[in-house]
Amino acid sequence: MPSPLAFDLSCTLEERTGFDEIIDVRSPAEFAEDHIPGALNCPVLNNEERHEVGLLYTQSPFEARKLGASLVARNIAAMLETRFRSRPKHWRPLVYCWRGGMRSQSAALWFNLIGWRAGQLAGGYKTWRRHVVSLLATLPTVLQWRVICGATGSGKTRLLAALAAQGEQSLDLEALAAHKGSVLGGLPNREQPTQKWFESCLADRIARLDPKKVTTIEAESRKIGTCALPNALINAMRTAPCIEICATREARLAYLLDDYAYLGDNPAALTAKLERLRGLIDNTTLNRWQTWAIERNLPELFQELITRHYDPLYARSQHKNFHQLAGARQLMTDDLSEEGFRRMAKEIAEPTS
Repeated sequence: MPSPLAFDLSCTLEERTGFDEIIDVRSPAEFAEDHIPGALNCPVLNNEERHEVGLLYTQSPFEARKLGASLVARNIAAMLETRFRSRPKHWRPLVYCWRGGMRSQSAALWFNLIGWRAGQLAGGYKTWRRHVVSLLATLPTVLQWRVICGATGSGKTRLLAALAAQGEQSLDLEALAAHKGSVLGGLPNREQPTQKWFESCLADRIARLDPKKVTTIEAESRKIGTCALPNALINAMRTAPCIEICATREARLAYLLDDYAYLGDNPAALTAKLERLRGLIDNTTLNRWQTWAIERNLPELFQELITRHYDPLYARSQHKNFHQLAGARQLMTDDLSEEGFRRMAKEIAEPTS
């Protein structure tokens, strides 16, 4: 009977779809910063163990390898007894670590000794990272884009969702960034992803888009909260055809009060968010806004934010940043309810005569 190791374990990134599961054996800290979307973190060295082995390596590479081997063997044994205990005979995992070195090789070798046809990703995570950087620099330039514009409170993100429900191809950047894009856009009880994880998710999502179809995207600045958009995507968005939501101020205020209602639950956090406007807004006005935040007076606060911050900012930036906005198709509406968004999405999806 041939040895289960009588074949090359090394696999390319393009072959990853042929495996049942992708196993990231790096430490939890490495995984948290970024990983291949869909991968399962099963560290052969935890954060503390990796640090310990790394420190020892600077003194004695031999002693570090000996310690590392014992820790890796112990952790792989624990995985086999718990997380992988129910995996079937024909399970095919693809294993990777930082650069396709000893951590992933150790796991892949043991898996193959058991009888699972495991592969080891050549180059490890670094191969994935190069792939993401290359894809984000090139693919946005060959896709067809359509940009939804509109002043803050126009419901651009809701319209994207309504378009998706109509079967239109769309990309929700704010969902990937876990942020609504404005100064008040941080989401409650949800941290933004790291820049690398945001880029991995974005690359994975863009790679799934059909280049033969138009992809609708929301107008964004270079950064959504702390997440920076790749230059190729920004440039593609700025030259793409536009659709502009022209909602009444009353409808926008009602929408904002509904969409940002949670801000009233934490006046201190809202006050801190408004502090970021200091220097952009005169102190008297900003102090009044912060007083309203403390008093939970969102209607007065949002009314002035629209008039004195959001609308002037939109007027200054949008026509400069989105070159086809002047000739955009305009959607006039006083209804930003779910039904209103469904009507607008239907109007966009149906070809004009």
